[in-house]
Amino acid sequence: MSQDPYAALGLTKTATADEIKKAYRKIARTDHPDLNPDDPRAEARFKAAGRAYDLLKDPEQRRRFDAGEIDASGAEHAPRGFYRDDARRPENPYTQRRTAAGGNPFQGGFAPNDFFANFARNRGAGRGAPGDVPGQDRQYRLGVPFLDAVLGTKTRITLPDGGALEVTIPEGARDGQILRLRGKGAPGYGAGQPGDAFITLDVIPDPAFERDGDDIVVTLPITIDEAILGGKVPVRTVSGTVKVSVPAGASSGQVLRLKGRGIKGRAGKGDQRITLRIVSPPKIDAALKTFMENWRADHPYDPRAGKETA
Repeated sequence: MSQDPYAALGLTKTATADEIKKAYRKIARTDHPDLNPDDPRAEARFKAAGRAYDLLKDPEQRRRFDAGEIDASGAEHAPRGFYRDDARRPENPYTQRRTAAGGNPFQGGFAPNDFFANFARNRGAGRGAPGDVPGQDRQYRLGVPFLDAVLGTKTRITLPDGGALEVTIPEGARDGQILRLRGKGAPGYGAGQPGDAFITLDVIPDPAFERDGDDIVVTLPITIDEAILGGKVPVRTVSGTVKVSVPAGASSGQVLRLKGRGIKGRAGKGDQRITLRIVSPPKIDAALKTFMENWRADHPYDPRAGKETA
């Protein structure tokens, strides 16, 4: 798998932020391991795309990568030869971005002054005898289906050693959100406390829903007669299917709103915004064609009047 994050998304360095987002979502929909349980190549593509998106979605990280200041994992291009064990800790400024992006915590270097400052802090924090050393923090990534992130759930992560961690996904969780499980990292030495586990969430896009802040955005196809006559039309929400009232004379692009049907946020729940899209019948029969020809002759109107046209 290419180490070039642009190549992992099928893009070039000239890609826009929107193109990067769309490319990642496309790969997440097609290559997620849950959809391809017996395809290791699809899993590899999904993971590579996730690492690439984590790097490139941040404008500053993208700038630094393009400038050669960091590598594809987010690691600093620092001199070799420094002590690296402390590089696994999230507070190390040289590894915050790299570990959050799932990089190898033992690659690259870091500033020795930071290591010794952390060491002195731990020794002076009243944690026990000189031989008592706190355990290392550990970093994990977890793919979460869109609806599980919106509604909240409990799941488990299988660890490399065969163990497992139970993880509570909070309602309204966001892509890239980091959960902290205290005491679930590596064990300490002596009387040292265990480290923590930091879990970065990769929210898997859902083809039916899109998130905009705390709102849910969907597109609702409607028939010509539903647009003209109005009526009750079923629409999916994150909590189930409901019927929405389409007003008579509705147009494509018109937006309806379902209050409180969005995502839980700090200010309460958002809304669901529904964009209408009129869809013609798959086949225009003679009766419909004749009716529309007669109607057009008697009821001419120009929906483009007063508007600029391409």
